[in-house]
Amino acid sequence: MTEFDAAAAAVQAALDAGARYADARVMHRRYESMTARNGDVEELTQDESAGLGVRALVGSSWGFHAVPDLSDPAARDAGRRAARTAAASARVPGPRIDPVPTEPVTASWASACEVDPLGVPLSTKGDLLVEATRLMADHGADIAEGLYQIWDTAKWFVSSEGHRIDQRIRECGGGISATSIGTEETQRRSYPSYRGQYGTTGWELVDSLDLTAHAARMAEESRALLTAPPCPPGETDLILGGEQLALQIHESVGHAIELDRILGWEAAFAGTSWLELARLGSLRYGSELMTITVDPTLPGALGSFGYDDEGSPAVRRDAVREGRWVGVLAGRDSAAVAGLDYGGSVRADGWARLPMVRMTNVGLEPGPHSLDEIIAATDKGVLMDINRSWSIDDRRLNFQFGCEIGWEVRNGKRGRMLRNPTYTGISPLFWRSMDMLSSETVAWGTPNCGKGQPGQVGHTGHPAAPARFRGVRVGVRA
Repeated sequence: MTEFDAAAAAVQAALDAGARYADARVMHRRYESMTARNGDVEELTQDESAGLGVRALVGSSWGFHAVPDLSDPAARDAGRRAARTAAASARVPGPRIDPVPTEPVTASWASACEVDPLGVPLSTKGDLLVEATRLMADHGADIAEGLYQIWDTAKWFVSSEGHRIDQRIRECGGGISATSIGTEETQRRSYPSYRGQYGTTGWELVDSLDLTAHAARMAEESRALLTAPPCPPGETDLILGGEQLALQIHESVGHAIELDRILGWEAAFAGTSWLELARLGSLRYGSELMTITVDPTLPGALGSFGYDDEGSPAVRRDAVREGRWVGVLAGRDSAAVAGLDYGGSVRADGWARLPMVRMTNVGLEPGPHSLDEIIAATDKGVLMDINRSWSIDDRRLNFQFGCEIGWEVRNGKRGRMLRNPTYTGISPLFWRSMDMLSSETVAWGTPNCGKGQPGQVGHTGHPAAPARFRGVRVGVRA
């Protein structure tokens, strides 16, 4: 029995049991990760999982059931169970949901991959992490760590509307970090990000990071931060590096524009949203430099795919256009409730999880400046880079972020290093203060976005470049 046969059997069984719509996903995922510390491999994880998940819609209610068995009897039983769950939920009726239409297709899609990451010998991957961590330890790091992660996912999707889609998505990435321990505190420096860099691509991404070339600098900077002056408190111009701005986008824009949060359907982990649908198309979210796109078509970015887990094709849309809020991340059902005509942002992190609204690639369109130009135009400010901590309220409104490293900017020049830099703000006021934006965009990958109950881990991408924000409160201490 093929994967498509199993999915089709589950869908038909759900329809026979009373569902008016059903879809099913078969997923097969292989995962591998390795960590090293101070010149030794510490852990190797290799995992493989396969199964089927089926959704059924009865009245206004969804039902879901999943099984790790692709036999015909198991698939049909899963379909019936999903329909029975939906029917039980429908006994408490709500408004009828007619998901926004999407064109049924028969299609295949695969992410680009030059070097199969699971095909690279373990010895090669281990040698890379061992060498990078050894170099950091040799240059003064008390704790030198490195890691990589690989996901290889195959999906087969069938719907009662006629979809028949298979996809293969390969993702990987990695990074290093150096920690120095002082008498009163510790300092950490990470490359290229505090969690590494990830993409929907092959091992060529990890090769391009050139981890060993940056190892000594990470160790030396972590040691130097122990005696660097603290970031002074006050209001000043703030320049954010692209990696930190990527997390700022994720937390204060990406989660806020998830339609299930706006509708009040979802509040776990990241809370709801301060946005109100009545102001879609008119709300001033940020300055005119702020154009945020939702673009799962970006080659190599971590939030890319051919079709989401409802069969909607990947399409680029604006979420914020020249500072004005114009779009959301939506599924077919939430879009219908909100009176919108598009979905396309629904995914699940495995066959045993119900698909939900998730970020894809949510990022800033490039600006007209360079980082050097931004620094040169700043008389007094602070440059911060690489995230260290974050906190944001459950409406995605009030936030505080800490970075690994900062630099004083005076009279258009980067000056002394600063330790423990932090900044705080209110999302729309902060984004409205952005007055310079670089064109040096990188699609930063976030492989650990949590959402839902039971919890799901999403993979998202965030194109971002350095930017300047005026009059920001920095140096906040808890």
